[in-house]
Amino acid sequence: MTETTEAKRSRRRRWRRIGRDRSGSVAVEFSLLAVPFFALLFATIETCVVYFATSNLDSVVANAGRLVRTGQVQVNGFSASDFKNLICDQVTLINDCDGGLFVDVRNFSSFGGVSFLPLIDENGNPSADVQFQPGGAGDIVVVRVYYSWGVLSPGSIGLSNLEGGGRLIAASVAFRNEPFGDMLPTGS
Repeated sequence: MTETTEAKRSRRRRWRRIGRDRSGSVAVEFSLLAVPFFALLFATIETCVVYFATSNLDSVVANAGRLVRTGQVQVNGFSASDFKNLICDQVTLINDCDGGLFVDVRNFSSFGGVSFLPLIDENGNPSADVQFQPGGAGDIVVVRVYYSWGVLSPGSIGLSNLEGGGRLIAASVAFRNEPFGDMLPTGS
């Protein structure tokens, strides 16, 4: 059965009408641009959240270091878990403080003798080799706190610095402990 000339013309007119019809073109253009737009928007928001969490961690570590520097941690007999809980109570946006936050406090005899062990192990994961040595009066102390932040953005947008797509956020402070306890001058 062959198609009639009138049927061919009718079909051509229908295709021309569809080709000239512009309704729905905005929806098609939006659908093409929506995915990259929302991916970029989400990546921007996640970057801001990561930097806010890092800034918050910096502030908390500075405050916790001040307690070590002034001898309050030593005099009150803080354990490693007490000190970590003190930090966990103050941080925001870090949801796995018990398992994912690492607190390393070490003392040294001089600033020149300070050595930093890597925060990332040979497998690309946060190192669990932490100590708690707040030192005594006049000791050099380095407080380092670090956390593996899970990056959610597609392609990790350059935020990942750990194996498996996470980002290590870290804060540290180094200082000489103030004179406290037996080192305090006595009034005469």
